[in-house]
Amino acid sequence: MLTEAATEATAVDEKRPSKLLNRNYVLLWQGQTVSRLGNQAFSIALALWIKQATGSATLMGLILMFSALPAVLLGPLAGAVADRYKRRTIIILSDLIGGVSVLVLAGVMLAAPEATNLTLAVLFAVSILLAVITTFFHPAIAAAIPDLVPEDHLSSANALGQVSFQLTVFIGQGIGGTLYRILGAPILFLIDGLTYLFSAVSESFITIPQTVPEKIPGWRETLRAFKKDIILGFRYVWHKPGLRELVFISALLNFFLAPILLLLPFYVEDFLRVKPDWYGFLLASYGLGSMLGFVLAGALPLSGRKRSRLIVWFIIVEPLGYIALGVWLNPWVALGMTLIGGLIGGFVMVYVTTILQLTTPGDIRGRVFGLLGTLAGALTPLAMGAAGIIADLTGQNIPLIYIACGVIAALLAVLVSLKSDFRDYLAYEK
Repeated sequence: MLTEAATEATAVDEKRPSKLLNRNYVLLWQGQTVSRLGNQAFSIALALWIKQATGSATLMGLILMFSALPAVLLGPLAGAVADRYKRRTIIILSDLIGGVSVLVLAGVMLAAPEATNLTLAVLFAVSILLAVITTFFHPAIAAAIPDLVPEDHLSSANALGQVSFQLTVFIGQGIGGTLYRILGAPILFLIDGLTYLFSAVSESFITIPQTVPEKIPGWRETLRAFKKDIILGFRYVWHKPGLRELVFISALLNFFLAPILLLLPFYVEDFLRVKPDWYGFLLASYGLGSMLGFVLAGALPLSGRKRSRLIVWFIIVEPLGYIALGVWLNPWVALGMTLIGGLIGGFVMVYVTTILQLTTPGDIRGRVFGLLGTLAGALTPLAMGAAGIIADLTGQNIPLIYIACGVIAALLAVLVSLKSDFRDYLAYEK
């Protein structure tokens, strides 16, 4: 006889759709796409307004640093919340709160355009609030998608999501500066707030199958339950063969990628000796490569050992591109390397996300993705800070840093790839 939990789990499976572009997934995808366009408007308006209003790079750095902290501090808790409460509610509330907060910022700027200090205070508060919301939003989305699409189309669903992200970055970066010049920061913030609300409305028509644990009476009992959930999430990752190695190598590869991106403006002007326009060209090339990787992963139905071998090969080859950037100081070589690097990164991201979603039980999926967000969030700011210090200590010898990052990352990738548990995990088949 089935237990009540097993009955609920069976009901969730029975609600799984039979096609990829079903009503629930399309509504979620369109809402995220519109909201991401608004996010690009917010990011560009924030950077340009602070530069024009204050001229302070330190202030910009502080806002970006504090915006990275919520993912580090709240990631495990956000994952536990995604497993204990309705993911649909978390997703809708996140967009509603984000929309209202950005609209308040736009209202302050429109009502008091000369009150720079007041605007800075509100901008700082809204940036932190949006970072907190994003920390809770992402695990809920990652945990929900496997229940919105057929299992054999999960990689395609993840690929479509990443294509949406890269397209909005392309469009936002391409026209954001022009829109800022024509419309100004308050109007761009207003647009961003409205896109959040559009996304919330779109998501309100979605049904997300989920088995939700029983509510716990009392705040002390709730805190104990969250503590237990978080510990269980850490234990699950640590004791899952192959998953621990995947988390380890993913975090470290991100750590060594961060200096590449941070020092890219210095690399372009001081070593490639080309116009600053090439900084944008290289970023666009990486973004184009990422989109190609997403599309390739979604269209190429790899499974089992073939998928495992290709992912292993890719994570070893990608750091070699960092070495190439340091050895061949040629803008066209750099353009090719960033294109290939983006393609590899996009391809691996889609398949790794899909494997994580398939192998992780639904009732703990949010905690696993929250933990991943914490590790990535903790190491990336550390890598950026260390890269700046090392760059100054080496007389800004950026090619040397690129080569060192590539060599260390490639060696780590080779060492992890030698573990059979890691290769078996990447070869997972139901």
